[in-house]
Amino acid sequence: MKAIIVEDEFLAREELEYLIRAHSSLDLVGRFEDGLDVLKFLQEQQVDVIFLDINIPSLDGMLLARNISQFARKPYIIFTTAYKEHAAQAFELEAFDYILKPYDERRIAAMLQRLESVSAREAAIMAAGAPVPAAEPAAAPAPAAGEGAGRINLWKDDKIIVTDADDIYYAEAREKVTVVYTRKEQYSMPMSITEFHSRLPQEQFFRCHRSYTVNLRKIHEIVPWFNNTYILRLLDLKGEIPVSRSRSKEFRQIMRL
Repeated sequence: MKAIIVEDEFLAREELEYLIRAHSSLDLVGRFEDGLDVLKFLQEQQVDVIFLDINIPSLDGMLLARNISQFARKPYIIFTTAYKEHAAQAFELEAFDYILKPYDERRIAAMLQRLESVSAREAAIMAAGAPVPAAEPAAAPAPAAGEGAGRINLWKDDKIIVTDADDIYYAEAREKVTVVYTRKEQYSMPMSITEFHSRLPQEQFFRCHRSYTVNLRKIHEIVPWFNNTYILRLLDLKGEIPVSRSRSKEFRQIMRL
C-alpha cells in the first residue's frame, strides 16, 4: 500500500516514519508539511493511507480530511495529533484510527497490523467480485495495545482504564461518541458504536439496535414490546435497552425465545 505522512514537525515526522517502516510493509511515497500541497499531490496521485496531523499550515487536517472524504476512492486516514478533543470529529469522518502524541510504539504497531489485515481482506473481497462493506471493516480490528483476552481499554478523566469485558453492561451511541456503562461507572469513547462493538467478545455482546450493544449475560428481564420488538432490563442497572425489529429474530434465536 502507498502511504503519505502529513506532519509539519520534523522530529514527529521522523519518528512516525521510523515506526511505519519498522512495523509495516507500507510504501511511503510522500512527506508533507502543508495541507494545500497534499491536495495538489492527491489530484495527480492515488494513495491508500494518509497519516494526518491536525495542526498543519494552510489547510488544517480536519478540513483536509473533509475534502478527502469526498473522493470516489477514499484512502484510509489515520489522524496523528497531540489533541484528543478532535477524536469525535475524526470518527465522524470515518477515520481508520486516531493516534495521540507522544507516540506509543505498541499502539502504532497494533494499528499498522490491523490496517494491513483490513486492507488485505478488502482486496480479497474485491477480487472475488463481492461488494466491500462500507460501514465497517471486513473483519473486527485487532485490539488496541493493552487489550485482549477479554480486556477492553476505556477512557476516564484522561486515563485509560483496562476493564474486563464482562464488567461492561451495555454501550449506547450518543451524538458523536459511544457511552459505555459498567455497574458503577460510565465512560465516553471517541468512536462509533460499530467500532466499539467490534472490540468486544462477539459471543457475549449483541448489537440489539443501531444505537445499542448489550452484554447478554447481564440481561435480567425481556419485555415483549410492539411490532415484535423487545425491551431489556439489566441486572443492577436502571434503564431499558431496546431490541429493534430488524434484530428481534436473531435475538429470539440467541435467547431461545
